[in-house]
Amino acid sequence: QLQLVESGGGLVQPGGSLRLSCTASGATSDYNVIGWFRQAPGKEREGVSAIRRYYGNPYYADSVTGRFTTSRDNAKNTVYLQMDNLKPEDTAVYYCAAAFIEGTGWGWAFRPSEYDYWGQGTQVTVSS
Repeated sequence: QLQLVESGGGLVQPGGSLRLSCTASGATSDYNVIGWFRQAPGKEREGVSAIRRYYGNPYYADSVTGRFTTSRDNAKNTVYLQMDNLKPEDTAVYYCAAAFIEGTGWGWAFRPSEYDYWGQGTQVTVSS
């Protein structure tokens, strides 16, 4: 069984930055993609970013492109989500999720049903 643990959430002022971490443990051969999702109160879970484990550039939602950066450290089985220029509308619980996907393309990346494993989530609040 694969376990995912997120960390790094918190309270930040508009324009500030946070870095989230997602560390995998256990059956780490069971995934080759990590996705970041968020869910605000009363809203559906939405995809933020995705990154393949071994190659390629990350994929971003339009709402975060240019502000968020996803990176990986395979030696640590950890993926990072660097969030800059945060806005109040970024307030949400952020989740990382893992999937094993064959093939290329990102058309599936923000469908939660494609992911088999989820972390517990970390709260990000952007407020003055």
